[in-house]
Amino acid sequence: MANHSQLNFQDASSPIMEELMGFHDHALMVALAICSLVLYLLTHTLTEKLTSNTVNAQVIELVWTILPAMVLVTLALPSLRILYMMDEINEPDLTLKAIGHQWYWTYEYTDLKDLTFDSYMIPTADLPLGHFRLLEVDHRVIVPMNSTIRVIVTADDVLHSWAVPSLGVKTDAIPGRLNQTSFLASRPGVFYGQCSEICGANHSFMPIVVESTPLADFENWSSLMPS
Repeated sequence: MANHSQLNFQDASSPIMEELMGFHDHALMVALAICSLVLYLLTHTLTEKLTSNTVNAQVIELVWTILPAMVLVTLALPSLRILYMMDEINEPDLTLKAIGHQWYWTYEYTDLKDLTFDSYMIPTADLPLGHFRLLEVDHRVIVPMNSTIRVIVTADDVLHSWAVPSLGVKTDAIPGRLNQTSFLASRPGVFYGQCSEICGANHSFMPIVVESTPLADFENWSSLMPS
């Protein structure tokens, strides 16, 4: 859950999000090294006397051609690795279908039984004490922890986007098309997200709440839900 004046990402709750945060820190260190080098060269240029010595011009051109290429490689290789990890879905333990509407979500658990429900934002006037305004819903998505969850995302009317930052998930919901993503919640908890594609007047009022529970609690919940 994000806090006021928070400068960093939310705490990672899935292996993919941990990888993304690691790559973010790696890219920042590369950017810091580049900025430091440029600042040093600018300072050196402004403080030293100008000369017309061009003996080493070929060496300099070689350096400023090879060095940016090496920087791009150090960024591209880990980036491609994470992209392939995010795209790979191997034998999911559970399949969840998320359907975007104006302005609520419909969820279908078709692996277990015909379990379908709509998830609406709870209005501020009806919000229980201690719950988050504009983020809490009447029916949460319940998933078992330490299990690979495949999410099939689509929309019924306009473009939407199913996004949960702490799980490292963001997939567009497009009418007439099925997109898929996956995540693995590495700890129990409640994770909040929102529609991340402008979809109309109430775009800000269709939150996403994913609750990760132990497998036994998930089985009890699924058995009690009406089909």
